[in-house]
Amino acid sequence: MGEKVFFSLDGPLDSTPATRQMRIANLSGFAGLVRSRGADPISILERHDIDPKVIRDPDQYVECKSVVDLFEYCGSSLNDPLFGLHLGRTQNPDVFGCVTALCRAAPTVRQSVTSFIDYIPVVHAPDTILQLVEGENNAEIRWGVGTDLGFNAQANYQAVMLNLKLLQAVGGQSFRPSYVNLAVDARPRDVAELEQRLGCQFNQTRSENAIAFPVGLLDQPVASSNKLLFRLLGGYLEQVKAAARTSIADRVQDYIRGSISTGSSSIERCARKLGMSVRTLQAQLSESGLNFSDILEQQRIELARAYLEQEHLSLDSIAAKLGYAEQSSFGRAFKRWTGLPPKLYRQNRVA
Repeated sequence: MGEKVFFSLDGPLDSTPATRQMRIANLSGFAGLVRSRGADPISILERHDIDPKVIRDPDQYVECKSVVDLFEYCGSSLNDPLFGLHLGRTQNPDVFGCVTALCRAAPTVRQSVTSFIDYIPVVHAPDTILQLVEGENNAEIRWGVGTDLGFNAQANYQAVMLNLKLLQAVGGQSFRPSYVNLAVDARPRDVAELEQRLGCQFNQTRSENAIAFPVGLLDQPVASSNKLLFRLLGGYLEQVKAAARTSIADRVQDYIRGSISTGSSSIERCARKLGMSVRTLQAQLSESGLNFSDILEQQRIELARAYLEQEHLSLDSIAAKLGYAEQSSFGRAFKRWTGLPPKLYRQNRVA
């Protein structure tokens, strides 16, 4: 052993979505598409209990059922039976956040697809079920959800466009799907547009959602491969997956760790991030004998101690990392926590 580790993680850098939630990045481009159809996106979002302000931050979380119902409502009220497909066309694979970065950095298409399958349920939508099925000629990426969301044809239309775009990003310009299956009841008059947009045969005869492509593509290299990024980001996501931090205390701690340096960690922002009201968050914390301000202070104490043991960090930079505008404010708080000023605490620990 004896090796010096140049960085370490005590926990996730941010909270992850809970069961029945997803990142609100799935609604990127929604407002513009709805306006282009002559409707008011704000009223439609509010109708489905989605705060219009929240969709500006792709890392916020929202209830999956709200999104599914929102898409179905738009499909019928805007007379657009392929609304999800049209929304997906306006979006790019970055909707999937850091998972897309990992897939693009993978050495091969197989590793990219495997990473997609492994980590989408961890940081994007926990109820998603993905699998890779390899046949003699074709491989299929199949997907579904592990909970009943009701009628969700429009969500499947959006998913097929986004999944196809991700495969095109890692498979290169020569990537062509062999066929697409969707568990939807598409109108015969829409099949021609579906096949044009998907670039392949559209099949409604099977119950699962799947994109098929030549199996040999799996072992081709990814042009954007970056082995260092793949190892670092993959290692981080594997830690997040293994940690399984699902309790409300864990999720609040992870939110604070990700936002504390901005100086804007607050229960209001935390509640929005976690897709719940402030009252609900307070009630869930209270059931565990906790409150937000105590968790915030405890995270500051733990991080402050860890930072002070890193000799290359100045006291000014540590204060900034903990969300303090001035070193003096940090110093007073740290002395209240430990009985020692930061400088003396560092000297005692490093000596």
